[in-house]
Amino acid sequence: MPHPFRATDLPAWADPSVPASSLDPQGASRRTFLRLGMAGGLALATGAHAGTAVAAPGHGDGHGDPRLAWLVGDHHIHSRYSHDAKYDFDQLARRGAELGLDWMVFTEHSNFGHRDKGAAAEHEEIMAARARNPRQLIFQGLEWYIPAAEHGTVFTAPGRHEVELLREFERRWDGKLNGWTADLPENEQRAVDALRWLAAQKSNGYVDDVLVLANHPSRLGIDSPHEIRAWRDAARGICIGMEGAPGAQGDADPDWVAYRGSTRAQRGEYSNAPRPDSYPGYPAEAYRTFGGFDWMTATVGGLWDAMLAEGSLFSITSNSDNHRTIWDTWRDGDMPPGESFDSLGWKPSPVDTGTPQPGSDFWPGEFSRTHVGVTRHGYLDVMDGLRRGRVWVDHGHLVDGLDVRLVGARGRSSTLGGRLTVERGTAVELMVKVRSAHRPNPHGVLPRLAHLDVIRGAVTGPATDRDSWQAPDTRVVEQIDTSNRSGTYHLRIPLGRITQSCYVRLRGSDGNRHGAGYLGASIDPAGPQPHADNNGDPWADTWLYTNPIHIDVR
Repeated sequence: MPHPFRATDLPAWADPSVPASSLDPQGASRRTFLRLGMAGGLALATGAHAGTAVAAPGHGDGHGDPRLAWLVGDHHIHSRYSHDAKYDFDQLARRGAELGLDWMVFTEHSNFGHRDKGAAAEHEEIMAARARNPRQLIFQGLEWYIPAAEHGTVFTAPGRHEVELLREFERRWDGKLNGWTADLPENEQRAVDALRWLAAQKSNGYVDDVLVLANHPSRLGIDSPHEIRAWRDAARGICIGMEGAPGAQGDADPDWVAYRGSTRAQRGEYSNAPRPDSYPGYPAEAYRTFGGFDWMTATVGGLWDAMLAEGSLFSITSNSDNHRTIWDTWRDGDMPPGESFDSLGWKPSPVDTGTPQPGSDFWPGEFSRTHVGVTRHGYLDVMDGLRRGRVWVDHGHLVDGLDVRLVGARGRSSTLGGRLTVERGTAVELMVKVRSAHRPNPHGVLPRLAHLDVIRGAVTGPATDRDSWQAPDTRVVEQIDTSNRSGTYHLRIPLGRITQSCYVRLRGSDGNRHGAGYLGASIDPAGPQPHADNNGDPWADTWLYTNPIHIDVR
């Protein structure tokens, strides 16, 4: 059966036929970054399946380390096809485009109405939104209620059976719809079986690709370490990672708190405490964000590092989880008499009231961004970049561009998500290219990257205790002051001679708020901090994180 999806246009900033003079400052900066470094220019994809390579001839290191263009996106967005959200697709796609998004995933909550009617109707709207927004890659997905656990993003490549797969997955495997929410071993196994089922749909060609990411993993404490490891291992390449930072970052903005009279507001809506089905090994601090990031990610030597120390990749992302934007004046549309969300599968279009309505989110692309490195422009290429871990994330538009290479002997190199194999004793160095923010962000603040932290951990092999959440050999090994740097600049960071397999990742900050990390100053002297209730201004506490690069010693 021929693939029905038509070729997409390039983002305007990457399209050489679009004059640079017509680009907004963000687009102009991204084009400059592309030209100055790591890619020769994006070319038009010939559909979801194929595209023309990004790198111009001669680019790359000659050893399989491609030069990349970075597409900005958000994999966790809700529309009026979710029972607790309110926007039309065009509202979200338009705002995302204005804020610089190249790709976005609509992830409606599982619900009987959505399963029976909403998903199919939503698909028709997504097809129309794709046609009206040809420079954006718009995925259809689902927010899965993982059996015995939290939520997860599930999404497919456009094409044959994309909506049929989502509807069948929702019917077969959703924890809420099937009554599998209890913390029971049989329900944990159902989550594993669900991921294997998705892998089978890809391997048998029913869909071209499918990915899963765990959402807000520490929010309720019900995603135990052994469950997360089981999802990773169930079907390699399907559950590829987790939200390093949740959405709902506007919840504790002090001005918004004062306006609506909140009492326990936290960034990410992380305002919970342990409950009977929470994993008992998590500390009380795990239920708060640190610099807006989930405790599992923000803790140097914590659960994310414990998984990386096993020697395999597990990615992080950041997104809006948009339902209701702070300071927005739209309310839910009025249901027809006698109808409900379950009877329709959606809600009517929202109505503008002129008065700010309840909310805790930012628009897609307004605050949280996931940057994915690609060699071609297309849906499968974004999914491939995510799977390969070519990802870095930032809040508040902290920098305009970032590219990281780990370089060993004879110029061999690897980028984010990759692996570099070296002989024992080989000297290795990080080569980092930064394009500093040169325009005010959507809040009207010109961001400043104050420092970059180099985090290094030993690879110790598979965990003997599947519920362990610490990596005792991981720590911040260097902090680079970047406060006086601007424009596009390069950093060369020697890591010394490598004698043990390890991994390296980067973290950066605006420098406004930090202190000893959760596991102590000897491990993380200037790490992100939790904030008091109602006092978490997200724009004054912004961070970036990169995925790791592993070093294999032979």
